[in-house]
Amino acid sequence: MQPKLHPISLYLKIWGLLFVLSTMSYMVDFFEVQGILRWTLILLFMSLKAGLIITIFMHVRWERLALKLVLFLPPLAIVVFISLMAIEGDYTFVNRLFSFISV
Repeated sequence: MQPKLHPISLYLKIWGLLFVLSTMSYMVDFFEVQGILRWTLILLFMSLKAGLIITIFMHVRWERLALKLVLFLPPLAIVVFISLMAIEGDYTFVNRLFSFISV
């Protein structure tokens, strides 16, 4: 049984896409984007690059669905939980702020 070989063009295309995403990430700093948009773009580009690296270069694309779910669902759940905690923390902060101001 011969190992499955993937075309080199696939790896070159992904490498090029990673280069483009890195350039876009650096452009966020170059154009001095500030605030929540800056961090949203940086995290978006970081996540896309990490996903491409895991999917293609670590050969997860050709693995079984069970392994894919084991790799991708826990980080996704952590992001959801952190987002919910941030929303709840902001809600608590605003409520306390209004409570202390009205006293």
